[in-house]
Parts: sequence; C-alpha cells; structure tokens
Amino acid sequence: MMDLPQQTFDDATAVLHSALTGDGDAVVGAFDAVVDRAGLSGAYGVAWCLAATMVGDAPAASGAALDFPGIDQADYDTRWVARFVSAYANRDEPTGEALFGAAAADGLLPACLLTLAGSTIATLRSRAEPDGVRPV
Repeated sequence: MMDLPQQTFDDATAVLHSALTGDGDAVVGAFDAVVDRAGLSGAYGVAWCLAATMVGDAPAASGAALDFPGIDQADYDTRWVARFVSAYANRDEPTGEALFGAAAADGLLPACLLTLAGSTIATLRSRAEPDGVRPV
C-alpha cells in the first residue's frame, strides 16, 4: 500500500475538519492548497487517505465487491466515490489513479473530492452512533 508522508495526513485532517463543519468551499480550498503545494499526486494521496478512513485498513487480499444498487444511475461524483473507495478496499492503486486522472480530465475532480470528504464524514458519524442509528 502507498506509504504517505505526515503532511498528507495533516492535509486530510484539514479536509475532514472543513467537511465536518459543512464548509464545502473550504474542502475544495484545502484540496486546492494541496495541489498548489504537491500537485495532483499530493491530492491523490489525501483522497487515498480519506478512502482509508472510510474503509479502515485494506484487507491483505483483494476481493471486495462494489455493492451499490443503481450505481450506474447515480451522479458522476457518487459513482466515482464508490469506485475509488472500492479500489482502495481492493488495494488497487492503478484503478484509483485511473479514476483520479479521469475525474481531473473531465473537470469533475473538485466535485468528486467534495463528495468523498462528505462521504467520509457520514461514515465516521454512522460509526459513532450506537448500532449505526442516528437519533431523530
């Protein structure tokens, strides 16, 4: 698995803090700052770190399946997040890199990264609730 520098974890923390406060502009700004400092590869590392936060340690062997009914009808950013997280779960960095590059080429990377940050926060919140049930 990818060996990430401490700065990547610090950047991921900044992204998650912004997402936790619901500040989408700050999430995009945090990713933009990473790109300015470390290029797209730096932003990829932060995204990979967010996927790791959602999944936990990737299993030693691949084989995780994407279980998302109606995935083909979902918006681009939602499909991208599901597939990117699946790539992480399967230790499939080439697919993760290809997805990242395709979103960048399509001009949709900011929306995908914003959705990834929001999905990561939603996952963390659901883990914090007993039995995954949030009070009404």
